[in-house]
Amino acid sequence: MKPVKILSVDDEQDLELLLTQYFRREIRKEEYQFFFAHNGLEALTLLLREKDIDIILSDINMPEMDGLTLLTKVNELQNPALKCIMVSAYGDMNNIRSAMNNGAFDFATKPIDLDDLSVTIKKAIEQIEYIKQSQEEHSQLESLKTDLAVAGEIQQAILPRIFPPFPENEKELDLAAMMTPAKDVGGDFYDFFRIDDDHIGLVIADVSGKGVPAAIFMAVSRTLIRTIALQGYEPGICLTKSNDLLCKESIESMFVTVFYAIYNIRTGEIDYCNGGHNSPVILKANGQVEMMPMSTNCLVGTVDGWQYTSAKTQLGVGDTLMMYTDGVNEAFNVDYQEYGDDRMLQLMRQHNGDDCRTLIEAQMNDVKAFAGDAPQSDDITIMALKRKA
Repeated sequence: MKPVKILSVDDEQDLELLLTQYFRREIRKEEYQFFFAHNGLEALTLLLREKDIDIILSDINMPEMDGLTLLTKVNELQNPALKCIMVSAYGDMNNIRSAMNNGAFDFATKPIDLDDLSVTIKKAIEQIEYIKQSQEEHSQLESLKTDLAVAGEIQQAILPRIFPPFPENEKELDLAAMMTPAKDVGGDFYDFFRIDDDHIGLVIADVSGKGVPAAIFMAVSRTLIRTIALQGYEPGICLTKSNDLLCKESIESMFVTVFYAIYNIRTGEIDYCNGGHNSPVILKANGQVEMMPMSTNCLVGTVDGWQYTSAKTQLGVGDTLMMYTDGVNEAFNVDYQEYGDDRMLQLMRQHNGDDCRTLIEAQMNDVKAFAGDAPQSDDITIMALKRKA
């Protein structure tokens, strides 16, 4: 542990001997380290050299630069962990009061009662330790905030962000997606990738929990699902294999809800598996809006050995598949009212026929307008695919 550094500023030469004699035990044990100056100018020069002085014990009445002026200069350093104890004659209460009003920690009167001064120094040390601990915690918090901001940028960067994602198929399909985390980092994710010339994979998922643990589990889940899917497995087998791996690696009972679909660009057929995720919605070209059947599969990462089953559906020309996480339908406003499926479906009916990006932005804006001043309680992720031909 470093010694407490004390700077004594006084034009009386015998004070140096007095202090070093009285605090000899603390000096010998390297608990205190004393420095001495004889006026304010010397003190400022020494402060420039010894930047980690903890306590200044300063006389008020000194030549060249008095203690009050020195106190003003010390205040300009803006170091709350540097404490000043002012010393003056017993009857010099006006100057002592001025010193206290200008930020001095405490004062002592001459002739100095060294026992009382020792207690005052210990009180100052307690304050200094508290301030330094607070400064360290603040620094750690700022560092953590910076790390979280970078982590959020990295997380957003790993999600596909180039639209349209398949320009060679722009005549056949429209695809867009958007994710807004509730915190710096989130647990939702979406993904899409080409499997072969005629098929693309679509994934939307929601990891349990929030913040950094969810973000890490999200990255692992996305990588596993994409790696297995790109091997050409049908959706049920893909989630079965992903589930087995995640069950072995799951920490603190974390899990992920997943909707994984393989879309046939030529026919509009969708082969999909829903692992406990929200039921997507199909916006028909004829104006109808239909919610797909609820999932009969369990959450991914919870039951080792679960066999996930696939199902099929069909998109006609002009139909849109709308996928979302529960941050949409389970958003709350300041009155704790839930946005709900009905509002969501009504919004989709109003924007049926729009391109995917317009549809997603309309849905996002409607949820935000409904929530108002209520804080966003969950990540919001939406992905939409429209068959154009």
